[in-house]
Order: sequence, then C-alpha cells, then structure tokens
Amino acid sequence: MSEKPTAVRVYLARVRTALADLPASEIEEILEDVRPHLAELEAELGEGARVEALIERLGSPESYAAELRASGGYPAPGEGATQVLATTAAPSLVKPRIALWGLVFCALGVALLAFGAAVSVNPDVFLGLLLFAPVFLASVVLLLRDGVEPVLALPEVRWLRATMAKGREQEDTGKFLRYLGSLKPAWWVLCAVALIAFGLLFMLRHRSAVLLLPFLILAAVAALWAGPRVRSDRRLLWVAVPISAFVIGGALGGFGAAFDLLARGSSYSGPSSYYPSSSDSYGNDQLMYGSREIENVYAFDAEGKPLTEVYLYDEEGRPLTLTRYGCERASGSKQKIGEDNRFPRPKIEQGVTDDQGNYNGYNGYRGACRELAGVPFSAAIPKVTVPPATTTTPPATTTTPPASPTTTPTR
Repeated sequence: MSEKPTAVRVYLARVRTALADLPASEIEEILEDVRPHLAELEAELGEGARVEALIERLGSPESYAAELRASGGYPAPGEGATQVLATTAAPSLVKPRIALWGLVFCALGVALLAFGAAVSVNPDVFLGLLLFAPVFLASVVLLLRDGVEPVLALPEVRWLRATMAKGREQEDTGKFLRYLGSLKPAWWVLCAVALIAFGLLFMLRHRSAVLLLPFLILAAVAALWAGPRVRSDRRLLWVAVPISAFVIGGALGGFGAAFDLLARGSSYSGPSSYYPSSSDSYGNDQLMYGSREIENVYAFDAEGKPLTEVYLYDEEGRPLTLTRYGCERASGSKQKIGEDNRFPRPKIEQGVTDDQGNYNGYNGYRGACRELAGVPFSAAIPKVTVPPATTTTPPATTTTPPASPTTTPTR
C-alpha cells in the first residue's frame, strides 16, 4: 500500500504545475529553495496537517508560484512564449556575456589582490583595484539597463544551473549541496567579520590604511544585507560574488603568511652570530657582528680580487640566509624579493629627487631606487710570510784520541 502524500508534497505538486512553462532545471531549483520552508511550516502545524492549512498560511499554490516568479525575475506564464520568440528572432548575447564575464574577471582579480595584500600586509596592493574598476562598472551598467534575465538565459549559465540541478537529484551530492546551502547565513557573517578584521590589521601595520577601513566596513554591511537576498534577486550577485572572492583570497593569503612565519620561527638561530633581529619586519634571522647587523658580505682572494657567487654556511652546514631586497620598477621603492645565502648583494640606494630632478647627482624621478653592483671599496689583503723551516744541527763532538803509552828506554 503506497504511502499517503504529505501536505507539502501536494502543495509543491500544484506549484510545479503552475511553473510548468519554465525549464525543468529552473523549476527544480525554485522548489529546492522553498521546500525547507514548507517543511518547517508543516512541522509547526503539527502531524497530519492538511493542504488547506498551508493554503491558509501561504495562499494558493498558484499565487505562491506567481510570487516565486516575480522574486526570481521570471516572466509571467503568458509572456514566456513571447520572450522566447523574440530571443529566437534576434539573439544578442554580447552584452549579457560582458555583464557575466566582467563579474567573473573582476572577482578573480579581487581575490588575487586580496591574496597579495594579506601575504605582504601592505594595503597599497589594493590600488590594483583601479585596473578592474572600468570592467566592473561596465558590467553593472549593462546589468541595471537590461536586467538579469538575459544573463540567466546564456547557454553557459543554463548549463551550470542544469548541472547543479542534476547534482541535487543525486543523493550524496544533493546532501552536500543542501548542507552548503544551510551554511550561507553563517558565511555572510563570517565575510563581514573577516572584512573588518582585515581593515584593523592593515591599520595597525600601516597608518595610511585608516583610509581603507571605512570601505571595508561598508563592504561588511553590504555582505550582511545582500548575501541573504541573493536567491530572491540575482542582481545582488554583483555585490556578493566580489565580496566572497575578496574574503577567500585574503584568507588564503593570511594562512600562507602565517605558515611562512611559523616556518621561519622554527629555523635555527645561534647564540652569537645568527639570531633574530627586532628591526626585520619580515621576521627572518639576520647576521650580526657584535651588536651591529650585517646586510652584505664581500669576499676576496689572496690577491685582493673580489669574489662573486659566494655561499655562506655555518660550522654545521646550515646556510646563513638573509633577506634579499631589490628595486620595484613600478613604484621605485625597495621591496623584498626573496632570501638566500648568496653574496655579495647589490647595494640598494633610495632617495627623493630635488626640484631640478637630481637624484644623488643624476637625473631620476621621485621615489627613485637603484641597485649598484660591484664592490664599493678595495681591500688590501695582508701578505702572510711563512718563516723558512729551521733545522737543528747537533753539536759537533771532538774525540780526543787516547794517549799512547810512553816507554822509557833502558840503558
């Protein structure tokens, strides 16, 4: 004997019939979104709840389906065929694709910039957002002018939504997707907390980041407002997606920076010549000579000629690794480019030009930086003279022959 259908199943069956003119994947997605709410309402009404009780609370399935159409931006039943016919007659996918892929491109760029800023703890990296601003603005303008329906009608979007609908039909995949869906409210709260935390961290490390904090607070408020409304208004994806990309990229960069710091902190530091320096903002060990920090080492051979490509190790074979710096061409500033135990390093000179454009005697630009190779001094190698080997001559011994016996002649 078959089990009697519940009130929710009967109600959803009528909603499905009212939405029958929509694609099957769209219908499944809509029903998947509202099914948990109806189940909660049925549990609230108690066991044995009738369809009439749901209709009294929600209205008829047909009116409820009409509300779902309006909130999702779908056409009315009579307008669907007209819209499909117009689209077939004059398809134009250029503008919707600019709106869609402009969003995707900007989201990837925001994630990469957030990753770089978190790794270097440098808010200046966010100036790169200016490169993506024109693309993002063009995408938003097309979205506001033409609406989200042309974007949802793109073949790639329809394929993605159909794939997700098929995944929901599978037991294991469907459970996983529903579990992720249940975490969405917590995700938007996490995004808001992460954005404010990023702003406070940057402000503590760089005073200029105080100008960045208000924008991150505004983004946190936007995440809390737009995130829960994305399902009812797909246009809010143009707010929610960049914010999510920023948080994910920043979190990955933060984890990478923390792991790097932990790895450096566990490295060996000797008590006398190789130990941490408080002046190093990157946290790596520095080479010390007495109480003075050594930034470069020059080696010469016995003839006083400078040596290149010299690698330093301690008595146990551990490399004496120091931070290596170089000039960044874009900003003309001194930047960390890595670390190694290879010496000597180029000498880094920084400075600001005067009004005539002179930088230490040559024409340059403000904030100039240059790398000077070679040895800035000459070394006089002391000659070590090795004393000649001395041989010890044993003292000469004089042997006195024994006295011969004397004979007295007889007379």
